[in-house]
Amino acid sequence: MFFDWLKRYVPRGLYGRAALILVLPVVTLQLVVSVVFIQRHFEGVTVQMTGSVSRDVNLVLSEISDGEELAVARALEMAVTVVPRAEAPLRDSIRWYDLSGRVLARTLRDLVPGLISVDLPDDREVVLFLRADSPQEALRMSFGRRRVSASNPHQLLVNMLFFGVLMTVIAFIYLRNQLRPVMRLAAAAEAFGRGRHIPYKPAGAVEVRAAGHAFLDMRARIERQIEQRTLLLSGVSHDLRTPLTRMRLAVSMLEEEDRKELERDIADMQSMLDEFLSFARGTSEEGESRVDPVALLRDVVHDAGRAGQAVVLTSVKGAGEMALRPMAIRRAVENLIGNAVRYGSRAEVSVELTPRSLRIRVEDDGPGIPPDKREEAMKPFARLDTARNQNRGSGVGLGLSIAGDTARMHGGMLRLGDSERLGGLCADLVIAR
Repeated sequence: MFFDWLKRYVPRGLYGRAALILVLPVVTLQLVVSVVFIQRHFEGVTVQMTGSVSRDVNLVLSEISDGEELAVARALEMAVTVVPRAEAPLRDSIRWYDLSGRVLARTLRDLVPGLISVDLPDDREVVLFLRADSPQEALRMSFGRRRVSASNPHQLLVNMLFFGVLMTVIAFIYLRNQLRPVMRLAAAAEAFGRGRHIPYKPAGAVEVRAAGHAFLDMRARIERQIEQRTLLLSGVSHDLRTPLTRMRLAVSMLEEEDRKELERDIADMQSMLDEFLSFARGTSEEGESRVDPVALLRDVVHDAGRAGQAVVLTSVKGAGEMALRPMAIRRAVENLIGNAVRYGSRAEVSVELTPRSLRIRVEDDGPGIPPDKREEAMKPFARLDTARNQNRGSGVGLGLSIAGDTARMHGGMLRLGDSERLGGLCADLVIAR
């Protein structure tokens, strides 16, 4: 769109944009008033007063040309002296910020024929250099500045600046009170997205209250659905353990040749139940604590190696602690490692901790997942038979889903890609600090 280039200059925060909405109209209004009133009104007053003084100047010049004494100049409160022509500057001397002085000089030059130059050294005095009868001499005439321009024009600027700042501060205080409920709503929504439940009470304007009540209703529905899903999966998994145990006892009484296939099927069923329970516990209310993610990853990789999985921790960057749910992170990494060694021959784990984020990477040398199937692979119970080798084990398609839920509850994300080192799947668990 036409105004897209303005986005880089607009504040991103709500307070910054609110301040811009407040300050920009006030500054614009002051500039318009300054141009319309100060420049035009004071310019008109200066032209009128300078025109009156120019008649006095011409009168004094006529008196001097007639050879009379300077009584008229003294009566008009003008000091007139004769100076050498070389001392008369040929150009006007006006300060760059003296706007009314430029109008004064321009008006005098139009109305006083013998004017050589105008000198405005300060706000109190006006000095004119005029031609004299002798070409070797010039007249230096001085009088008060108050006779040619309005007095104290800066008072309007001071009043505009003072009341503009005062009203901006008052408006910002009022607007901040209106923005606080919005900020509290945003904080509650962000915390809920990370799996935390913080107290929130709708307040503020009618529209903000409506949004707050809608958020509370939505949060309650989501919590009920999570609780129902957890109870359902936990109940089903628990109920299936009893017949599974009876099957294991019955199979143990068979001959060894007949028992191997059945025991493997029972082990697969046990693995499926464990994945169901892990998925059910993935949304549990585990509290956050300050942990060292590098030490946690070392323990996970060590335990996986002791369990017979071909996994190694290849790279560690950064150090420190951050707020995490350690059991959820452990389950997520264990699932990523389990997928890696199931569909490949080995897995490599790396961790990078920066001041802004934590990145846990798990790579394997398996067949990987095609880019168009990666989003589907992260859905619960998704099994991509065409993308992954199913001869290396069984699963119910919950490993990536558990890892993705863990990343989201920490305010992060799970990214899938291709491993440049091993050629298989590369799974990045990224969590913002």
